[in-house]
Amino acid sequence: MKQRVFDILNPHGESDRLATVVTLFILVLIVLNVIAVVIETVAGVRDNFGDSLYVFEVLSVAIFSAEYLLRLWACTCDARYRHPVWGRLRYAVSFMALVDLLAVLPFFLAFVIPADSRFLRVIRLLRLVRVLKIGHYSDSFTLLGHVLAAKRAELLVAVLAVLIMLVVASCLMFYVENGAQPEAFSSIPAAMWWGMATLTTIGYGDIYPVTSLGRLLGGIIGLLGIGIFALPAGILAGGLSDELAQRRRGPELCPHCGKALDHRATAGSPG
Repeated sequence: MKQRVFDILNPHGESDRLATVVTLFILVLIVLNVIAVVIETVAGVRDNFGDSLYVFEVLSVAIFSAEYLLRLWACTCDARYRHPVWGRLRYAVSFMALVDLLAVLPFFLAFVIPADSRFLRVIRLLRLVRVLKIGHYSDSFTLLGHVLAAKRAELLVAVLAVLIMLVVASCLMFYVENGAQPEAFSSIPAAMWWGMATLTTIGYGDIYPVTSLGRLLGGIIGLLGIGIFALPAGILAGGLSDELAQRRRGPELCPHCGKALDHRATAGSPG
């Protein structure tokens, strides 16, 4: 029974009618929960359908809680969590298990933690975490996870380059514009708002350089921002292309034992 529950909750592409039905049901429930979180912020909807939305929330929490407990019970069928105690503890702190927990935790915290209504509204907003539960059932999310894992080193370098560029640009603009605009560029952290808007090419226009040197510097930083912020997108696009090409070719087999080779597991190792 445990193996059957595990297979239903973790479909692997085999033709299984019950697993397909459960997957579609959970996906629809997640989408409906996100819609409910959005529309309940409309005063008219909240006043007229507040009780119905609360009943739907209770039913959703019951279903998601049962799913979480079943996953925790059946996770020992996975070789990574085979130990009945330590395996379940390892699974409980995995990313997707934490997402499952956060999907239901705000509902119970509202009854346990005494707080004002503003804090409770913030806690209830955590229900939006439920949209991440789609990762359990979507092959596309799995594909994106593989790409992020394979390109994490390159993405880290790109993010560091963006942060360095932001700090340098903000420092330069502070020293150039502070004398002319002491209120707008009052400090380097204040100049970082301008730097972020410029490097991302958003350009809100609420803060902008007025000196000739500042305008020249702003133009150069804007041009550099186009290339700097394109780096992560290019890395992800390249990784996604490689992953899709690998899937089309199928797994590479070891010439000695005939088993599939997992290059993600050995990425970065010497040889």
